[in-house]
Amino acid sequence: MTIEEFLNPESWMGSGSGPRYVQLRRRLEESIESGLMAANEPLPAEREIAALTGLSRVTVRRAMQDLVDKGIIVQKQGSGSFVSDGTPKVEQSLSRLTSFTEDMTRRGLSSRIEWLGRGLFAPTPDEAIALALSSGEQVARLARLRMANDKPMAIERASLPSDILPDPDIVTTSLYEVLERAGNRPERAIQKISAINLDRADADLLGVEPGVAGLRIERTSYLANRRVVEFTRSIYRGDAYDFVAELRLS
Repeated sequence: MTIEEFLNPESWMGSGSGPRYVQLRRRLEESIESGLMAANEPLPAEREIAALTGLSRVTVRRAMQDLVDKGIIVQKQGSGSFVSDGTPKVEQSLSRLTSFTEDMTRRGLSSRIEWLGRGLFAPTPDEAIALALSSGEQVARLARLRMANDKPMAIERASLPSDILPDPDIVTTSLYEVLERAGNRPERAIQKISAINLDRADADLLGVEPGVAGLRIERTSYLANRRVVEFTRSIYRGDAYDFVAELRLS
């Protein structure tokens, strides 16, 4: 059966089955759950669904928005709507300093990492400046692919002074848990967020096409005594994150 045949309203639309947008949403969900529509497959355009079902564009749009809100489909500007591959959609606050592991646990998502590299190294000029390192000091580096529900979400490359993290191998999941045990968990941070198009190397790690939208975030974190404890450069999937900040009138 084709999706066009599946959406024929004679077999599923009824006057006693709730609002029409809800009936359409359920029908589209059924097409995905049954495997008729596979992950990453494009859905018919709104106007095509309206023509197939006899519903208004407003009704179709409301049903589609419900599916977007539930993470069942994703909408890509200029390309249309697609069945989600299961990648979580995360709303990240810019006003709280938390770890990736803590964020995912709070949302009921499983988290894990794939190591891309770690160890002690001579600092680059950028690291030496960001971490205020003296000549001859080493830097601890942690490069990780962060996963939520087994879907790649972000590439994170953290640099710390070696006296703060003398053995990078002790970090197994959460860096902030390790720092907290040592009394070195940062209390504040400054972040810089930039929009980018992912290059091939980063796109391959994140499981998306090269050139798609992403976010580059540089974070400098501080202890209570104002010492820099962490300099992190991360690449986030643009389709998986919304960053939210609360603003107040001063």
